[in-house]
Amino acid sequence: MSKYRHSQSSPVLPEPGWAIYLRTSSEDHQKPELSRARQRAIIEGNVLEHSDLPVINEYVDVLTGKTPNRVGYQQLLADARARKFSHVIVERADRFGRNDTEALRAIDELNEFGVAVRFANSPDLDPMDPDDRVLVALSFTLARRESALLGIRTRGGQQAKRKSGGYVSYAPDGYRNVTARTDSQKRNDLGRWDKWIEQDPERAKIIREAWELLLEDRMSVREIAETLHERGYRHRSGRPFIELTRAGKRKANINSLCNMFHNWTYAGWVISLRNGVLPKTVRGNWTPIVTTEEFERAQEILARRNAHRTVQRKQFYLLTGLVFFRQKDGKLRRMSGSTSNAGRCGGGTPYYRIEGAGEASFLCAVIDTAVEHEIRRVQVDPNLIPLIRVSYTSELQERMGHTRPDRRSQLQFALKQVEEEEARAARLYAAGKISDEIWESMWAEWQDRRQTIRRTLETMQQEQQVHVDNLDLALEIIARIGTLYNGLQRSDQKELLRQVVERVIVDDDGQVNLELRTPFGYLNTLASDIKREKRRSEKTVKRRRYATKNGEGIPPTVSPEQCSSHVQSVSTARIRTWNPPVNSRLLCR
Repeated sequence: MSKYRHSQSSPVLPEPGWAIYLRTSSEDHQKPELSRARQRAIIEGNVLEHSDLPVINEYVDVLTGKTPNRVGYQQLLADARARKFSHVIVERADRFGRNDTEALRAIDELNEFGVAVRFANSPDLDPMDPDDRVLVALSFTLARRESALLGIRTRGGQQAKRKSGGYVSYAPDGYRNVTARTDSQKRNDLGRWDKWIEQDPERAKIIREAWELLLEDRMSVREIAETLHERGYRHRSGRPFIELTRAGKRKANINSLCNMFHNWTYAGWVISLRNGVLPKTVRGNWTPIVTTEEFERAQEILARRNAHRTVQRKQFYLLTGLVFFRQKDGKLRRMSGSTSNAGRCGGGTPYYRIEGAGEASFLCAVIDTAVEHEIRRVQVDPNLIPLIRVSYTSELQERMGHTRPDRRSQLQFALKQVEEEEARAARLYAAGKISDEIWESMWAEWQDRRQTIRRTLETMQQEQQVHVDNLDLALEIIARIGTLYNGLQRSDQKELLRQVVERVIVDDDGQVNLELRTPFGYLNTLASDIKREKRRSEKTVKRRRYATKNGEGIPPTVSPEQCSSHVQSVSTARIRTWNPPVNSRLLCR
């Protein structure tokens, strides 16, 4: 205890000094070096020149701020935990991250380690001050809005360029991208730079030869790759058309050729199915390598060849993503589908297996059959549904009675926080630190949050009925699941399993156990307990009848002062429980 008190009274202080964080988005059109130099100049001019603290380290990322998985950013957080510096400086808040939730969480975490965060464009802004935090959160919101608007403008500009015959992405093999300054007449429409594609004199010759070999209709795509390789040609990346594997076999790299033979760009047409630009609707402003007639004839050749291809049959694995193997130490390992001798005419034999030491594999047919048997066992006797509904409803009433006050108080506290946040912003607005436009935007957001919280409070009374409705649906499914499962197609069986089953666990002996999703697992366990206790009750009744008939006395199985730990028949119309393993909570009667 004394050691703990000593650590509390003498916390480890961070090393006094600055950590600089520079970030340039990977989508920026400017050079990262220039962006970093600009950020560094603002940081030094606004903050570092007026500070006596030394610069300890600099962290750099060239990645979008939407994700926290940035090398420099994560290293900065790790060094802050190690108390290597006392202050972090960035050019502005959105450089720290465009995800406001993640960025504010990181700022709070840094504050716990004694590290302060400052922004060069607003050096006096303290994100830990309640009033300043409103402005920091607002800057993140505006940055996210700016990013969304930039994406909309970019996509709109690309679509306009497509409709005018331009090419908006990296040029395919045989062409090259060209960028030049836009003249004064085009600047208003295209911006500062004008970009287009044109034929690459060296690569266009190779691509034309490949098309001619296909149009002769004598060679397969693999043979075309062999011919191009014999002529000394390579892919644009430098990869050869034919490679030798470690086993000494010749491997043809034909994926790029196949994609090229289906690309309308080589016929001089703009195409973008995602954006509604269909083939032969917009003519491109580049020189085609093949004519439209040649391109369509090539498509007919490829389609005719594909019609005679024998497609290797793929195995259907019913339990993909659901089946696990339980090792002897109790750990679970996910199993995947694998087919031995897949090249045989019958398609081979499918297995569920795990790779590595102590490899385990089970025939798919055996495991799938066992799963079908277990699914039939899940089926609930319809006569037990009234008892299940009584138990579930009683538990729901008790749980809702305990949780509703806490939830209501949380919502009321959230509503109070919104009002306090609005009051702080009102003071900033009155002081002239927030413009009218920003105030109106924030006020609209507060109204939406208030309405959401109030609607939640108003609908809390309806939650129990929703749960009961969900129970009825789940009961209907679980009562018919055995019959329903057997009547479905394999693909539909797979979908049903994903809705009902959490995991299928196979042990070393091939025994199958199903872990059901909520609420099916709860209902199945509750039904099993009710069924077991019903049988126990029937035996007790028979024993009492036998004892009454023969004049014998029967000792009570349960003390009158205690509740049973499972469902027991008290009379023909009543049941009682006491916190059974299935989470049912009925009061003793």
